[in-house]
Amino acid sequence: MFTFKNRLHRMILLSAVAALLSAPLISEAQFHKNENAEKDMATVANRGDVRFLPGALKRRLVELARRNHTFLPMQAYAEADDPSQLFQYYLLDTRGFQPNVFTAVFKGVNDMAMRTAANAANGYMTIGSVRLVVEPKKGLPTDPNDIRAFIDVFTDISGLFVINNESGWYEGWMIHDLTVPEVASPRGDGHAQFGKLTASDAQMLAMLGSGNNVPGHTFTIDGNAVHLPREMDHFPDMQTNVVPLQLSMGAYNSMQQSDVHAYWEFNYTTNWIHPTYELPYTGGMPGTFEAGLQYNFLSLIAGPGPGGPQNDKLIYGDTPDRPRDPDLFEATDDAQREFRERFIPSGLANEIYLDVWERLASFEPGVTDIKQRMFDAYKAEVSRVDQNHDFVISALEGDVDSASDGFADNSRLYLPPTVFTRFAVSREINDGILAPRLAPSQRAWVLTGHLVAVDPPVPASEGRDGDDR
Repeated sequence: MFTFKNRLHRMILLSAVAALLSAPLISEAQFHKNENAEKDMATVANRGDVRFLPGALKRRLVELARRNHTFLPMQAYAEADDPSQLFQYYLLDTRGFQPNVFTAVFKGVNDMAMRTAANAANGYMTIGSVRLVVEPKKGLPTDPNDIRAFIDVFTDISGLFVINNESGWYEGWMIHDLTVPEVASPRGDGHAQFGKLTASDAQMLAMLGSGNNVPGHTFTIDGNAVHLPREMDHFPDMQTNVVPLQLSMGAYNSMQQSDVHAYWEFNYTTNWIHPTYELPYTGGMPGTFEAGLQYNFLSLIAGPGPGGPQNDKLIYGDTPDRPRDPDLFEATDDAQREFRERFIPSGLANEIYLDVWERLASFEPGVTDIKQRMFDAYKAEVSRVDQNHDFVISALEGDVDSASDGFADNSRLYLPPTVFTRFAVSREINDGILAPRLAPSQRAWVLTGHLVAVDPPVPASEGRDGDDR
């Protein structure tokens, strides 16, 4: 079991949580009010992209319109002849994780300092919403579980202060918690099949803790019941026991003061995860900060990470004549597609995590050091997809229609959006790392929320996008 190191830690944490959860918001009368609140609320409530939304989501968007803002919640336009279809959403706030200096006041730490992130804009708690809609484009699937579907992600946040310095930004993260897969016969080399466990793997997992780790369950590192992030956590000795896989929604900042709106496209060309070997160098894994490992290895030059030799920086780094473009996925000439990708497909990242945490019998049974397992698994799983042996998954090699590892295509390499059951927003700085700041802890989080499925989907757009392509 995780325990608090001392009673003082517990008293400080209880005080911070109580202040965050029970303190009344500052009177709205002390601030400038939105003089057009009623008109703005009616406008949003009656918009065609909002009118048919579930009640909780609609109320959140109307509340964002009531508050002071630079822009109303984003207008969702269709990118097809038929309306976009909302199939899931997240409601965000600053609860559900250990309070930090971005979300709470700590005596002697930041009680005399200007607020820089959340929970003080016009006296309101920082809140937001994230809408995921599938585009019914001609010739493309409309099932969000099909990774060939094209999906739009709309994020609206109120009360997140603009970042002015240090090349900083806010970053949204869709989070999938590693699960325990089904058992299947092993490959010829004894390793588990893609997305599966061997019988020996499953047997070893079932013996951990209270026996939580059986097929179909969310995996926990101690084998006990799931403990998701919560206010009562304490870094580093009392944290969640799940293993999160975090997919970036891109970087953004506030518009004016504390009004945030961001758009992102979810499809197989963007459904990629930071290189997992970065995690020990973020300072968020227990023991890594104390050991001074943060920033010891960066993925600036795409390659195998600590598990292999580094690629030539003149070839795989950024170049003046052809700057690296991770979005350059499609081209009639394959040689013009980006080959220096630092990310890897989300399903491949999940496969690496299975090697590290769950395949205790079929993957390096004699290696117990998590960092070493992470490095070795990254190298091993990337090599199954990498065709030219440079340990980089290029746009061509990661294309959903490319074949690899005996499979006819790469559809297995991508997780659908419906398995990302949590969402978080973090406060990032330019540290050269693609992984979330202080991952996998929540010490740089400013917002979080849980997935709400919408089944059947509902219309969630109005009008046609004028610059659709």
